[in-house]
Amino acid sequence: MPVEVADKVYWVGAIDWNVRNFHGYTYATPRGTTYNAYLVLADEPALVDTVARGFEEEMMARIREVIDPARIRHLIANHGEPDHSAAIPYVLAHAPHARLYCTRKGTESLGAYYPELGDFQVVATGDTLALGGKTLQFIEAPMLHWPDSMFTYVQEDRLLLPNDAFGQHLATSQRFDDQVEAWQLWDEAARYYANILTPFSRMVLRKLDELAKSGLAIDTIAPSHGVIWRRSPASIVEAYRRWASGEAKERVVIAYETMWGSTEKMARALAEGVADEGVEALLRGLPMADRTDVVKELLEAKGLLMGSSTHNQHMLLNIAALVEDLKGLRFTRKIGAAFGSYGWAGTAVGHLEESLREAGFDVIVSDLAFRWAPSAADLERAREFGRRFAREVRQALSQPVAAHHGPEA
Repeated sequence: MPVEVADKVYWVGAIDWNVRNFHGYTYATPRGTTYNAYLVLADEPALVDTVARGFEEEMMARIREVIDPARIRHLIANHGEPDHSAAIPYVLAHAPHARLYCTRKGTESLGAYYPELGDFQVVATGDTLALGGKTLQFIEAPMLHWPDSMFTYVQEDRLLLPNDAFGQHLATSQRFDDQVEAWQLWDEAARYYANILTPFSRMVLRKLDELAKSGLAIDTIAPSHGVIWRRSPASIVEAYRRWASGEAKERVVIAYETMWGSTEKMARALAEGVADEGVEALLRGLPMADRTDVVKELLEAKGLLMGSSTHNQHMLLNIAALVEDLKGLRFTRKIGAAFGSYGWAGTAVGHLEESLREAGFDVIVSDLAFRWAPSAADLERAREFGRRFAREVRQALSQPVAAHHGPEA
């Protein structure tokens, strides 16, 4: 059934209980997701965003519970990605008098995905659309997280519809933040930011500053994935500011992949050393730990220790996939180190160190590359390096930093 989000504004989206991977296989979604669309009732009704392919009729059934779809006069495409735009042709077939609105960049993405679409109504920051009883205001948000992205603001209800910003991949029958478990909500919000928006942190900060300076009053934030922030929308805005600024805790993530257990023994010794200094250590063995979760845990960590056995003169495949992911995510203000084991050509550690540098980490050389199986003395060396690394983390966190806005996209 549709859910009223604000006065005469309804959630009419779809719930995808079964999806377990997103963006191909780059993002694990163990809790599913939603595709949120919003129907704004007015003299000239508007639909903001649509749903993914296969969910068209679920959305349309909810719309029909509120109005005849043929009454829709305006269709707003905040973003051209198919999980939000795939139902646009379907909607237009049922709402033949509707006009389609998007950014200039949106005409490129939507025109390529759906060449059958007709004219686009191009909007830009500051433009408004009077519906008769409701007024929509448009705010371009390039690279949050595509060039075509924008926010739509319902002035009368102080309701922000920011598409992918502030979202979570969380399938639930509940629609609001105060109806779900807080730990689960924040876990998914952090996972979402870490894996999708981290590369665009500079743009996130700019947009947050722009919204703050605009004086735009926001009572509710209704993203296009997950639940709606009505209890404390300011809390997710402040979390985005922290994450985009690279703020971190006394936390070290130890991510490793092992062949015959030697690298795992080293990882455990490193974790013991980190914990000896009172710094939180999170031990994550791949592929048992999902890459998406490791990235999420790294979001608020200051340090990363990465380990791998050497295989064919390189690192193992799952840890290689993680480090390639990190190169694209481009975390800032983090320190890293590498470790590993080998039989005859101990090259994985060197490859890991170079990859960490390419990913933007300040690398500390560990000299922790042990042949065959680590001895008791080797493991004590690993523990001592863990203690040293923890001290480096604490020291780095104690240093004042200049204002930092992350990498450019």
